[in-house]
Amino acid sequence: MGINDELHRELLADLIRLHILHHAVEGKLYGHWMIEELARHGYRISPGTLYPMLRALERRGYLNAKKQGVGPRARRLYWATPKGRKALRLAKQKVRELFGELIERK
Repeated sequence: MGINDELHRELLADLIRLHILHHAVEGKLYGHWMIEELARHGYRISPGTLYPMLRALERRGYLNAKKQGVGPRARRLYWATPKGRKALRLAKQKVRELFGELIERK
């Protein structure tokens, strides 16, 4: 793997984190649903990549989580904390500004 592959992976991971926060602010989500939602937007992400990302966002205080159900059908629900909501608001401002430079200005 070349350095560019790693850079692309990092940039896409940051976009995926923003996507997760966006949906976690809208309501509760679970991992499998998030994988399907990301796939609708062209991201191919495995559970082995997504779940550590969700846990990291939880550890950093951006998401809350709660186990729902028992046994093999149990799933973990995630939703945004106040810190996660604030981070998304800030990120939206920065994305709008960047969008203006990348797309709208010629």
